[in-house]
Amino acid sequence: MELDFECTDLSIWKEALSSYKSRIQSLNKPNLISLDEFYTHDLPSLLRQRNPNPFITTAELSRLMQWKLTRGKFRPRLLNFVSSLDDSSVQSVSQKAFLSLPDISKAISELTVLKGVGPATASAVLAAYAPETAPFMSDEAMVAALGSSKDYSLKQYLLFVEKLQSKSKVGDPNPSLVFLVSDSWLIAKYLFEKDDLCFLLQELSSMGDSFRPSDVERVLWSSAVGVKLQSSQTAPDNKIKGSNKRKRKH
Repeated sequence: MELDFECTDLSIWKEALSSYKSRIQSLNKPNLISLDEFYTHDLPSLLRQRNPNPFITTAELSRLMQWKLTRGKFRPRLLNFVSSLDDSSVQSVSQKAFLSLPDISKAISELTVLKGVGPATASAVLAAYAPETAPFMSDEAMVAALGSSKDYSLKQYLLFVEKLQSKSKVGDPNPSLVFLVSDSWLIAKYLFEKDDLCFLLQELSSMGDSFRPSDVERVLWSSAVGVKLQSSQTAPDNKIKGSNKRKRKH
């Protein structure tokens, strides 16, 4: 059964997150395992090493696009567009985008000036650098959180971010600043005053456990893919049973 986005049982979410790698393997897509390892581990490390002025290169963006298209729907033209981008332009644009965070709207707008990079690809770039802020805009997670994956606009992505952020991270007992998503930009709001301590309580919160928005996306993707794989495995059995029934009638 596919995970309900409204589910608040942390153990179910943790179990679904732990199944992510096995789902990647189960798809049996060429190079997906190595591409996912690059996207989830190698690329974030490379980007953080470039702080305080992080950037992504054309080669890295191209490999990110390969990951996106292999894990999801393959659109070869997008890969061709990205692979032909000027490296200095990619580095300059991506640096502006990363330095725009936590203003997600501005960061996405910076990246989408690149040919072949729409809000979904831009979200993957931001998620690699700031998984605690920006989740990847996958079809499966969009359907689970918003009910549809047909609208890839910036406005829709900001709604998606808001849903996944509110679902995710544990509130620290001593935070002074929490970033909230507005309609078109992030605003900072102080939640605590000297004698009035309030806590930001979010659904997937427990002592010692926290989910980043990017973790929520992986859970939703993993759950949806698990259902598809199960359906594909049972479909041949149903066809065989139906065929046997028809044979008995003769």
